Amino acid sequence: MSGLWADLADLVLPATCAGCQQRRQGLRHGVCPVCVAALGALRPLSVRPTPAPPGLPPCVALGRYADPLRAALLAYKDHGRHGLARPLGALLAEVVAHGVGAPRPLALVPVPDTAAAARSRYGDHLDRLARHCAARLRRGGWEVRVHRPLRALPRPDSVTLDSAGRAAAAAAAFRPRVASAARLPAGGVRPVVVLLDDIVTTGVTLAAASGVLTAIGWAPSVAAVLAATEKRLQL
Repeated sequence: MSGLWADLADLVLPATCAGCQQRRQGLRHGVCPVCVAALGALRPLSVRPTPAPPGLPPCVALGRYADPLRAALLAYKDHGRHGLARPLGALLAEVVAHGVGAPRPLALVPVPDTAAAARSRYGDHLDRLARHCAARLRRGGWEVRVHRPLRALPRPDSVTLDSAGRAAAAAAAFRPRVASAARLPAGGVRPVVVLLDDIVTTGVTLAAASGVLTAIGWAPSVAAVLAATEKRLQL
């Protein structure tokens, strides 16, 4: 990942590193050189929840949901550090490339935020990552488009639910958008559909999104995520 951070424009940033939460010199996009090196050492790997929910596509993650990766994701997703979208999107591009293999046309589909979540985060955080991910892949010679065939429905806070309740909520969490816009382009080389998310734990959200996509002709070949929690996962 040499050059990953060097090509980023300088911004006015907090003095605290998003990865280690320490006040350090030489921050690039809010991350110190030590955490940049730690993130740069990560390599995508296949992950699978145990048990895996039905319909879950093959999953690839950059690394475990721990250390600077976890901290950077939390800073970006929940603490308004939106400047992290570009480097995190570039890292997600590496996961996509690993999961797909040789360059070929891609259709990236981010798991959508609910309207309430997008309002609280000042925008859909996965959509933002997907755009930077696509830009990074294009610079590497890939033909890429970001598609949004899914919409997220309101659902209860998962903190209040048991595992069965979370699975049921996830199963009803997504619907296709307008049918005329929810189809892959006809003719030519059919793109590989890649489902994008930030974190995988039980896999129920990815499985639910994949099920809706498959029903409208968008069956994902792989799911690419930045982090995988260690609980119940084979890494």
